[in-house]
Amino acid sequence: MSALPAVNTVDAVKAADASDTHLASTRTDAARRRRLAISLAIAAMLLVAAGLMVGSHGWSWTAWRADLVDTQAGLILGEIRLPRTVGALMVGGLLGLSGAVAQGLFRNPLADPYLLGSAAGASFAVVLVLAAGSMAGHAIGFETAAWIARVGLVAAAFAGALGGVLLTLGLARGAQEGVRLLLAGVVVGVVLGAASDLFTTVSPEALRGKQVFMLGSTGFLGWASVAMLGAGLAVALPLCMRLSRALDALSLGDDSAASLGLDLSRIRMALVVLLAMCTGLAVSQSGLVAFVGLVSPHLVRRCAPAPHAYTLAASAGTGGVLLLAADVLARGLIAPQELPVGVLTALLGGGYLLWLLHRRRVG
Repeated sequence: MSALPAVNTVDAVKAADASDTHLASTRTDAARRRRLAISLAIAAMLLVAAGLMVGSHGWSWTAWRADLVDTQAGLILGEIRLPRTVGALMVGGLLGLSGAVAQGLFRNPLADPYLLGSAAGASFAVVLVLAAGSMAGHAIGFETAAWIARVGLVAAAFAGALGGVLLTLGLARGAQEGVRLLLAGVVVGVVLGAASDLFTTVSPEALRGKQVFMLGSTGFLGWASVAMLGAGLAVALPLCMRLSRALDALSLGDDSAASLGLDLSRIRMALVVLLAMCTGLAVSQSGLVAFVGLVSPHLVRRCAPAPHAYTLAASAGTGGVLLLAADVLARGLIAPQELPVGVLTALLGGGYLLWLLHRRRVG
């Protein structure tokens, strides 16, 4: 009988140590999340200031002061640089958010926003509009055809992205099975990509426009684009946050999620619709910007592991900061010329993933 109190005492000490360790770990994770949020806010403010400064002369303090006193300062800063800067931040936010949704939905860290055929659908629709505009130019005049093509590209890219996702859903017979949905997205991407190449062969004039769209650009963002992007982000982010608990449950597996009483088919369909909306809106305004949606959730999970509620919001912020940083670099590195922003994001994002793979292999 005398040994029982000793055993109970040892168990109590172990339980207290485990509780203290869990509490310390929770506090550490919360501190890391706060640091990440503060760092993103500071980086966003600094990059917005840099986006307003960089122009045709690159990063020049003298040119910046001259722009402020110029008679066209309102046009240069208020109508060109500011909407482009804010728009790049929002496009990156949509891509980061959709990337986090895709990786949570498929439980795959290599999933990206373009996985369900949205990129191929948008590219195919843009090629169709460009080809139609070039062929119609012989009948209605090239200036009118160019105006039609320019106005129709945004709507065509958005409709094409949604059409690609709908085609994927039809081929997969809904969103019940993640693997079938994934394979259907790959098939749709290959088929629509081949159809796009076929149309550029028939109409070579569309090839240059397709190349600009595929490389990605923030140079066409204006206040109308900012309004659409802001409205889309304001709608999509709260809805994704509302489904974050379902993503946490899906990370445990389909059986565990179903045992919690979740309607998996409806939840997957809602997530696919949000994913398509975010991706389609971002693609329609800036073209195909690579790696932002893939890398942003990786950086968030590496810096501050957290449930999906935090990961979704932080991925949106990280994506916005990454794309804005790439936009500032694209405008300033070889000024007065500009680099395609999608090329920089691919180089930076691909370089980060290569470094990460190398570090894990060495470890």
